Amino acid sequence: MDHVAVLALFDRDMREGARPDAPGARVERVDKVVRQVGADKGWNGVLWSDLDETSADAAIAGQVRFFSGLGGGFEWKLYGHDRPEDLGQRLRAAGFTAQPEETLMIAELADLALDVEPPEGVRLLPVTDRAGVDLVADVHEQAFGADSTLLRHQLLAQLTGDADTVVAVVALAGDVPVSAARMELPPGARFAGLWGGGTVEAWRGRGIYRALVAHRTRVAAERGYRYVQVDASSQSRPVLARLGFQPLTTTTPYVYEA
Repeated sequence: MDHVAVLALFDRDMREGARPDAPGARVERVDKVVRQVGADKGWNGVLWSDLDETSADAAIAGQVRFFSGLGGGFEWKLYGHDRPEDLGQRLRAAGFTAQPEETLMIAELADLALDVEPPEGVRLLPVTDRAGVDLVADVHEQAFGADSTLLRHQLLAQLTGDADTVVAVVALAGDVPVSAARMELPPGARFAGLWGGGTVEAWRGRGIYRALVAHRTRVAAERGYRYVQVDASSQSRPVLARLGFQPLTTTTPYVYEA
């Protein structure tokens, strides 16, 4: 993989050319910044910027004013190659808080081994309705210890409003949900995005996460996508590397609380 060329393509496809991530959301391009204004309870944030030392502080202040005017906080999604080099420092000075850094990992679907199956006794259930969304959210809360209100709302809105743009799946041991994940399929893009893969603690280390990655990438390949991308945590990065994903840069969410 030509890392420089693929990263530039990712920036054009998924950041500068971003599409709304749910029905009712909108993407706006203002003063060399691309931002999303989420629908009710949706994600608000900055996806891409083209700034330098002379324009960064004014752009940051402008986004703070804009989102604060909407009455809520937002996220500035900073990548390791973004400019200026001290953009993260400028965000912190403006009142943002950095969340844990992740690694942007990308694979070309043609290079992946997609024949991984779940372990014996575990089956994969496609999510198509509210009951399935509840299972995904329950696993999310157990796996990550995080509130799932936003996830429930967004995933149900996607499945209801434009089901072709999202794939979600739950791994069941018998009738017990033990792992779950989703994939976003932006229309017209070359990258499918893997999100939210998590397994409850008692079932980790058995290959379920690998099976969920393989399941989703098979779907992406069937639908004509060329690449698949993940914002990988330190726990998932080794698994993804063994499957053929390559690290291209880092990504850090900077959160501003209004």
